[in-house]
Amino acid sequence: MKKLFVLLLTSVLVLSSFTACGKEDGGNKLYVYNWGEYIDPAVLEMFEEETGIQVIYDEFETNESMYSKISAGASLYDLVCPSDYMISKMITEDLLQPINWDHVPNRIYIGEDYWEMSKGFDEEGQYALPYCWGTVGILYNTTLVSEPIDEWADLWDPQYTDEVLMQDSVRDAFMVALIKNGHSCNSQTTEELELAKQELINQKPIVQAYVVDQVRDKMIGGEAAIGVIYSGEAIYTQRENPDLEYVIPKEGSNLWIDSWVIPKNARNVENAEKFLDFLCRPDIALLNFDYITYSTPNVSAREMIEDEEIRNSEIAFPTLSNYNLEVYKYLGEETETIYNNFWKQVKAY
Repeated sequence: MKKLFVLLLTSVLVLSSFTACGKEDGGNKLYVYNWGEYIDPAVLEMFEEETGIQVIYDEFETNESMYSKISAGASLYDLVCPSDYMISKMITEDLLQPINWDHVPNRIYIGEDYWEMSKGFDEEGQYALPYCWGTVGILYNTTLVSEPIDEWADLWDPQYTDEVLMQDSVRDAFMVALIKNGHSCNSQTTEELELAKQELINQKPIVQAYVVDQVRDKMIGGEAAIGVIYSGEAIYTQRENPDLEYVIPKEGSNLWIDSWVIPKNARNVENAEKFLDFLCRPDIALLNFDYITYSTPNVSAREMIEDEEIRNSEIAFPTLSNYNLEVYKYLGEETETIYNNFWKQVKAY
């Protein structure tokens, strides 16, 4: 789902070119490909110290850029952390291998709700270990809006011209327009997608920018009044700027889940499974939650959160039955092409 700016973690983590990776022996190493700032650097150091396995860590900014690298077969990663719909696509294209769950006993700390959620993209529960989850919603600055924001339609209000930040993501942008019109965010109907495309084109004069990670800093700095954002980032922004409020729009939204998977051509599978088991330890999952602020599916880790307000937060851990939420699904190559072509038309308009 998710999704901060790509940064160097620490000098301890070796960022490498994986063109060269394929030319050397894997050995006692682990090649990891993850979203930017999506793990506590201390966790990687602890794993290396406890196991003697060297982690070579690289980062991506979007599911699509990650997919391009994996599908090309030139980069040999042992673990990757895609989002729900992309995992389904990778399973369909035989790019992943099953995880040996006997080697991941700490998986028992992942709540049953999240395993059930995963069936939407990993039907047999063979390929994906839930890592982080959350919602997509609206973050708004209470000092810059005339009244509370509570629906996607507010992002089309002319009074907020040049004050709206949209996600520079085909699925997230179309999700907003589709659900605004009462349609599923997994729509495969050309007429509904055409309407959503036109809605996004109509919205462009109001939009300040299409961004991925910058929405966080722009909203903290008061550079925009309203932004589409992931719930984990919303928690962070509220810590930095108390004038910011997060809402899941009343029409509904996307419920996303990012999970660890092992690519088909991974060479260090045993090390990968050791790392997955390590990540499932409640103390490690808690370290990650405190660092990245994205919701953890590790129920024992959640119980260990000291801040009661965060532990019971409707942003971090929303009562799912209170909202109309959908998980993204892989819609097939034909529909995916329609989305991509329509998105290009929106951006080019």
